[in-house]
Amino acid sequence: MSGTIRPMLHEVAVLALEAVVPLDLAIPAQVFGNYEEVPYRVTVCAATPTVRTTAGFTVIGEAGLEALARADTVIVPGFSPHLRALEPSVLDALRSAPGRMVSICTGAFALAAAGRLDGRRATTHWRDAADLAARHPRVEVEPDVLYIDDGDVLTSAGVAAGLDLCLHILRRDHGAALAASIARRIVVPPHRDGGQAQYVEQPVPKHPGGSLASTRAWALGRLHEPLTVRALAAHAHVSERTFARRFHAETGTSVLSWLLARRVDAARSALETTSASIDDIAAECGFGTAANLRKHFRRHVHVTPTAYRRAFSRATAA
Repeated sequence: MSGTIRPMLHEVAVLALEAVVPLDLAIPAQVFGNYEEVPYRVTVCAATPTVRTTAGFTVIGEAGLEALARADTVIVPGFSPHLRALEPSVLDALRSAPGRMVSICTGAFALAAAGRLDGRRATTHWRDAADLAARHPRVEVEPDVLYIDDGDVLTSAGVAAGLDLCLHILRRDHGAALAASIARRIVVPPHRDGGQAQYVEQPVPKHPGGSLASTRAWALGRLHEPLTVRALAAHAHVSERTFARRFHAETGTSVLSWLLARRVDAARSALETTSASIDDIAAECGFGTAANLRKHFRRHVHVTPTAYRRAFSRATAA
């Protein structure tokens, strides 16, 4: 057979609500609709012919709400004000859409209002997470993550976290190699915060005694060692109590939780980029044993290391 048969395009409908956040709207169009090697087709749809953005300019919808019923994936960018009541026609279209549901930033409020987040884990902009939890108590809100993949429903934190989520979707659908290639094209890291971390540090004022960033960087180079709060505090030249308090203020989490997350990050990177055995990766990342790695990896990533490697190994994707 001559030539190459191009796979059927995956239809992505981006729903622009009134007062849409322009960067949220542009991110999926840039990631999914701007490169020949990416097998998606993006359609911006809206309930009205034109939609005002929060920046003041307007955008034109290519299709109406009927596009949601044809889409393989529906993406709802953020909008303002996020607590306003949405039109019944919009909510009905979101409820009945059969495809994968995705939100960026405050777009989660639209999915929640349509009932698509009931009983689900979800996130939104850290500033608005409390509003989401209060308005929609059936949603399990996690404010401290960049994005959440809950199978056929995915949500991201504020604004630029939409890039993290869209690259994750691209990698989930078509592998690490293509996602990394597109990330290079748009000049962002394939995975923020040193590889695979999904957790974002809470924004806090600078500590008057100086940042512990250098100690965190020191720890990242020694994940294979049995790091303790005492060792980290000694590196920072402060007491253990002071270190623990300042560490939580700067990162929003405890020392041990941060170390565990970074070790999982390192394991994910090794599974993607090397052919090392699970035992070797466990030792190199500070888990000690393969059993310990499997336990923590499954708890954080919700799949086994072997399954993760099979899905995301760059060698497999190539």
